[in-house]
Amino acid sequence: MTVLDDFLRPQAAALSLRGKRMEILGSNIANAATPNFKARDIDFASEYKQAVGVGGELATTNIKHASLGTAAVGNDALYRLPVSPSLDGNTVELHVEQVQFSENAVRYEMSLQFLADRMRGLRSALRGE
Repeated sequence: MTVLDDFLRPQAAALSLRGKRMEILGSNIANAATPNFKARDIDFASEYKQAVGVGGELATTNIKHASLGTAAVGNDALYRLPVSPSLDGNTVELHVEQVQFSENAVRYEMSLQFLADRMRGLRSALRGE
């Protein structure tokens, strides 16, 4: 089953992380009026790399190569820095959270579609079509 796992792992990991991020962003929106609540988020790119098993640094063999830098990897959510902090200590900026939530929802649906396409392709290959 490792071949099948490797075949589906990227989409499954993306779907799982998008779901986790949707929960965090939903919590941020729900606590927009809670004093001293700190808005959180995850670094999707680094979490995805860790989940899929993409590791190592890219070699920059030419001065013109762009450096990707290093991102902190971990399963903990990061705290978002507010653009305009509130007086009650709450760092949720509702407009930012709503945009992030909407974007994540669209990407979640895309991940579902990619997973469905992979399954459709696998089914087609098994049938010999």
